[in-house]
Amino acid sequence: MNVCFIMYPWDEIKKPEDDSTLAMIHEFVKRGHGLAITTPANLTIRDSVAFAFSRCVKRKDKISSSLKSFHAKTEFYDEMLPLAGFDVIILRSNPPLDMIMLNFLDSVKDDVFIMNDLDGIRRANNKLYTAVFEDEDNDIIPKTHVTKNKEYLKKIIKEGPERMILKPLNGYGGSGVILLEKNAMKSINSLLDFYIDNKDGTSNYVILQDYIEGADQGDVRILLLNGRPIGAMRRVPGEEDHRSNVSAGGSVVKHTLSKQEKELCRKIGPKLVKDGLYFVGIDVINGMLVEVNVMSPGGITYMNKVYKTRVQEKVIDFVEDKVLQRVNAFERRKKLRKHVDEA
Repeated sequence: MNVCFIMYPWDEIKKPEDDSTLAMIHEFVKRGHGLAITTPANLTIRDSVAFAFSRCVKRKDKISSSLKSFHAKTEFYDEMLPLAGFDVIILRSNPPLDMIMLNFLDSVKDDVFIMNDLDGIRRANNKLYTAVFEDEDNDIIPKTHVTKNKEYLKKIIKEGPERMILKPLNGYGGSGVILLEKNAMKSINSLLDFYIDNKDGTSNYVILQDYIEGADQGDVRILLLNGRPIGAMRRVPGEEDHRSNVSAGGSVVKHTLSKQEKELCRKIGPKLVKDGLYFVGIDVINGMLVEVNVMSPGGITYMNKVYKTRVQEKVIDFVEDKVLQRVNAFERRKKLRKHVDEA
């Protein structure tokens, strides 16, 4: 099987032992699969065919079990390869989403298994995806408002609970998330100006959300594969930051899914699979869904350390099964068409 990762540059992996993408690459290589990496900027079209300027991993008899050693010792050779020639393309580029990259991949989506589905990524790329989930009683999603109307936002803040969360619609990695308290209403105008207005006259959507009790204790990152949870961890905020993202200084501890969290996964799992979002990370606070991460969900290496497991093995098993299903379906259609041709 030949696999292509569209990701961030290899040399930008500063902490190999903490990198989920590297853990997946390592597992593919260890199993003997052909593997190439590229970046969104290295996609091109020649003679109506989509290619990638790729770095192909040189095959070795012995693969280091250490991610740090594997990253340092991996050798590459460069090739310009047609994207349709791969069995699998795995998207692991960092946000924000590169829409041109998706346009390149549209030309090969019928030929290659792409994880996650391109249209699913387009739909789920921003936080609006969770805001429109069917949840009239706010059982799994906190009361959420998405708008750029400042007067409406001020009205909601004034009439709403004592604390609310404000964040940009297209933010990622916990960037731009702030806690609003009613006693800070004097500064609300300048805050909304900052978040909504751009210097060029354009404006941005923001999300205003009820504060979930327990958020100050951190959140839970749950990894879902094919709609089912395969791992979880609790992320605890640092002393000087309310955000629990590890990139924002949070730490990781063990976590066992609660009954409410299991029910949440059961409710949203089918929709994720229907949208082709096979491998995602969801962020949950007190049983409530806060965010769905579909581009490059992390947490594999942290869960491996905390639970002494290898989450990536489940992911690669799933990918191998998907490719085998596609191959078998193709061979079956081939035989049936031959039968019709010879009739």
